[in-house]
Amino acid sequence: MTDAYTGGCICGAIRYEIAAEPIFSNECQCRDCQRVSGTGHGSYLTFPSRAAVKLSGQARHYDIVADSGNVKSHAFCPDCGAPVYLTFAAMPDLFTIHAASLDNPGRFKPQAVTYHQRAHAWDHLDPSLAVFERMPTG
Repeated sequence: MTDAYTGGCICGAIRYEIAAEPIFSNECQCRDCQRVSGTGHGSYLTFPSRAAVKLSGQARHYDIVADSGNVKSHAFCPDCGAPVYLTFAAMPDLFTIHAASLDNPGRFKPQAVTYHQRAHAWDHLDPSLAVFERMPTG
C-alpha cells in the first residue's frame, strides 16, 4: 500500500486523509473549473470510495449543474475560502480533491485534459496528455 494522500485548506480547518489510489487525475478546462481556480483549468484527483476518506472540519458547499446535466457539489473552507473537494450526485461514491490542496502537490500526475473545447489559447498544458473535448465516458 502507498502512503495516504493528505491535505486540506489553507488555514487547516478542513483536513482529509485518503488511504486509496486515485482512479483518475485530470486537468479540466471547463468554465466552472476556470472560475474556481481563477485560471485556465482545475487540477483534480478522483478517488473511488468516500469510505476510504477521513475528513475533518466543516466545509461549506454549493451545487452547480455540469455540462453533463449532473449536479456536482463544490466544498470549500468557510474560514479561508480555499476549494478542497467535489462530490457528484450521479456518482455518490466518488470523492475528488483539488490537487493544490494536497500536502504534497507533487504527487499529482495528470492523465488527461478534459473539456478541452473550453480551453483558452493561453492555457498551455502538457502536450503528451490525452485530450478529450468533453468528459470521457466509460
